[in-house]
Amino acid sequence: MKNGFRQSMAWLHTWTGLLLGWLLFAIFLTGTIAYFRSEVTYWMRPELHGSVQGADPAGLALARLAEVAPQAASWNITLPDERNPVLALSWAKPGEQAGRRGGETMVIDAATGATLSPRPTAGGEFLYRFHFELYGLPRSFARWIVGIATMAMFVAIISGVITHKKIFKEFFTFRPGKGQRSWLDIHNMTAVLALPYHVMITFSGLVLFAATLMPLVVDRPAPRGPAPQASAAVAALPPPRALPQLVPLAPLLAQAEAAWAMPVGRIGIEKLDGPRPEIVLVPQRNSVLTVQSGSGANGVERMRFDGLSGALIEQTGRPEASATAKVNHALGALHRARFADTALRWLFFVAGLAGTVMVGSGLVLWVSKRAARHSRAERQPRGLWLVERLNIGGIAGLTLATAGYFWANRLIPADAPERALLEIRAFFLIWLAAAVWPFLRPPAKAWSEQLGLAALLLLALPPLNAATGPSSLLQAMGQGNWVLASVDLMAILCGLACAHAAWRARPGRVKAPKPRARVQASQVPGE
Repeated sequence: MKNGFRQSMAWLHTWTGLLLGWLLFAIFLTGTIAYFRSEVTYWMRPELHGSVQGADPAGLALARLAEVAPQAASWNITLPDERNPVLALSWAKPGEQAGRRGGETMVIDAATGATLSPRPTAGGEFLYRFHFELYGLPRSFARWIVGIATMAMFVAIISGVITHKKIFKEFFTFRPGKGQRSWLDIHNMTAVLALPYHVMITFSGLVLFAATLMPLVVDRPAPRGPAPQASAAVAALPPPRALPQLVPLAPLLAQAEAAWAMPVGRIGIEKLDGPRPEIVLVPQRNSVLTVQSGSGANGVERMRFDGLSGALIEQTGRPEASATAKVNHALGALHRARFADTALRWLFFVAGLAGTVMVGSGLVLWVSKRAARHSRAERQPRGLWLVERLNIGGIAGLTLATAGYFWANRLIPADAPERALLEIRAFFLIWLAAAVWPFLRPPAKAWSEQLGLAALLLLALPPLNAATGPSSLLQAMGQGNWVLASVDLMAILCGLACAHAAWRARPGRVKAPKPRARVQASQVPGE
């Protein structure tokens, strides 16, 4: 530390942010979109856009299940909510297990009960999984990479706070059109604006990766075995039986909603092949942060009723856990935001966008600062030349690929084989082309071209949705379908932002950097 502690922290901040900056930008961008992965998946299935919630979706679901699966051993109903206004049904034959690991599924209109056939799509789930598992790599290896990047981000945040001794004062300062100074101001503003979020999201991410990064000190759960299979005799000849007369669901739903202070998200009808069926109600999400959030969409709390009498058999609420486990559960819940209502998810989304801009502006600042230093040199250093082009592919290129992913969803035929895989391939092919393009074009033109094309694709998403689906943006707003409308509106806002950035980056608009005197490390990190 011969240059002093703060100067050493500036060096650490610069290089931890640069070496993994492009990966961190992708992690932040896809993770931010993943806060609304259900909404994204809904948008990508236009066959569902005509469904509206009826007066009694639970009763409608029971009637449809009695029609299509009268011999099932169990039924599961996912009720419509503000994020997905359709009814999802699943059932298991005797000896089978319902859900993702077995059983049959169906999606129906929440008002009419008509069967809906949504197109296969990778949807928001791909962006969510890419956020922490990347794609095409062994799962454990990918999690190691993302875990190391998360640690680098945490180090960059802490060292950045130490480096910028006037960071909160500089938060209120923005000097547009000043080149390096402007990028520094943007970097500072987005860093301070959501600093508590940045610390929380990176630290909680490290906690979630504890089993990966510290495998010798974490007690891993036993691996799941294969789904139980029905015996040949049961599967071939299910015994015919009359359906039991279940109690009305409305009083049970009201009782559960009063206990949880939130709507019921899922209904399970179990032991249908026995003498005493049971009704299990699950809330939309956990009511507290300190219980395991898991990977499902609903909470862990349960209310179990006798299916014939309606008597409460069991209520499992908040299982006993140590203080360490509660802290772990709380950090996991905060990172995933599954506990959050719509307003809080929007707050997380805005903070995530701030983090995305923070990472991107830091990468551009690195180039801007060194371009000014070497502006009079005959040739740029190879490192500067390379980073400048990687920035274009990693920032503008990923933005373009994400917009193209939405377009691929609507342009690929709905009945195409392996359709979800084709969407993912389109995403990576666009990103690959965008990464190669800056090596063939001058940087200013490449920035402007890619951001301009991304703006065009984003601004044209609402017309594309109207042309390939049953509802336009105005119709969705008039019908109160804000799940659909919010995706279109965000596409417009992001498209306008990209258009503005493309205009600012156009050739001739950006002045060549002027050599300048050395500035204080508190103003420009990494000196």
